[in-house]
Amino acid sequence: MDVVTRMVADRPVVIFSRTTCCMSHAIKTLISGFGANLTVYELDEIPNGQQVERALQQMGCNPSVPAVFIGQQLVGGPNQVMSLQLRNQLVPLLIRAGAIWI
Repeated sequence: MDVVTRMVADRPVVIFSRTTCCMSHAIKTLISGFGANLTVYELDEIPNGQQVERALQQMGCNPSVPAVFIGQQLVGGPNQVMSLQLRNQLVPLLIRAGAIWI
């Protein structure tokens, strides 16, 4: 889990993704659509991707991607992110994390 903690440190929004995952694409599109400053790690393209994926699963991410961190806190996967959006809580969370400026 330390590897994940280091990867999300000092970044307002981090998404752990796979290039072939359609839900990852949808979440990246949603959040970037707000103009958010986000960091994306494609687990199938980085050398330690399998290690990171195991760490995400240990943190409770199932499935492991997409996994979204906002303000260094694990928000969850697509269901949690979409629930925040439907309750109009996603944008305020992004603003508090310094990911977008309005």
